Amino acid sequence: MKKFILGLAAAVSMTVSAIAADLKPAVVYDLGGKNDKSFNEAAFTGAERFKSETGMEYKDFEIQNDAQREQAMRRFARDGHNPIVAIGFSQAAALEKVAKEFPDTKFAIVDMVVEQPNVRSILFTEHEGSYLVGVMAAKASKTGKVGFIGGMDIPLIRKFACGYVQGVKSVNPEAEVFQNMTGTTGAAWNDPVKGGELAKSQFDRGADVVYHAAGGTGIGVLQAAADAGKLGIGVDSNQNGMHPGSVLTSMLKRVDNAVYNAFMDVKNDNWTTGFNVLDLKAGGVGYAMDDNNAKLVNDDMMAAVKKAEMAITSGEVKVHNYMDDSACPVQ
Repeated sequence: MKKFILGLAAAVSMTVSAIAADLKPAVVYDLGGKNDKSFNEAAFTGAERFKSETGMEYKDFEIQNDAQREQAMRRFARDGHNPIVAIGFSQAAALEKVAKEFPDTKFAIVDMVVEQPNVRSILFTEHEGSYLVGVMAAKASKTGKVGFIGGMDIPLIRKFACGYVQGVKSVNPEAEVFQNMTGTTGAAWNDPVKGGELAKSQFDRGADVVYHAAGGTGIGVLQAAADAGKLGIGVDSNQNGMHPGSVLTSMLKRVDNAVYNAFMDVKNDNWTTGFNVLDLKAGGVGYAMDDNNAKLVNDDMMAAVKKAEMAITSGEVKVHNYMDDSACPVQ
């Protein structure tokens, strides 16, 4: 019996050791870096939560140009990192190539589909979360004019915009929604000066609430809202605390959970590949409430957004997905 117990303990120890050896997490951030207060920082938060809970280290890399995407992934794979999580749709071409070269390495990508047997493709229903903050914007607006500022002009960001407009119009069909995109290259994610200028122009036209989906550029949007005595809406991470009392809410996109789950699934031997869609019902998107914005959200607004949330999760309200059909039904 003693030999059996010792043998069993050794087998368990070997299994745990094998999993530990296989687990060597890494993250490759998109342009803007892990301190963008938004999309990339959400990924960083998830990695840090994993580290805090498990005591296990991870590696990360902040790219400075497009050429570094493939270089970083390949270097991590060669060094035995597993899983490797790529943040952002722009990583897809590089990941497609590197994943083929390292078929035994587990990869994940946020915001794009890479159809390789060793890749997990993580998508979010940003249009649903944007609808909810659109409801809040319309309820908060006194002028009937609100705004949206996107980063890079791509279908994904149009998806945010379309859901937001639909949410606004569900409350006030006569509302006017101004829309601007920051640019057409990766630089559009990290231009807070231009973000501030675009926001100011919308405020000058009568908008009193502006929602951004622009990464680091959104820092300028929220600053402009605070300077003008208007309201901004943050995105991806909880940005309510950046300008307490001036940020109505933040549309949460739980990239932190995506990264944390990828790391934990390898640790717990629960890894799966293929599509992983994090929608409103699954807690993949939502809106932020805390002490920083509590006084801005009255009972009427909260009741309206809760009602909208229930209608979406039950299927009563279908929020248009721009990625499926680029003809947004409302403007």
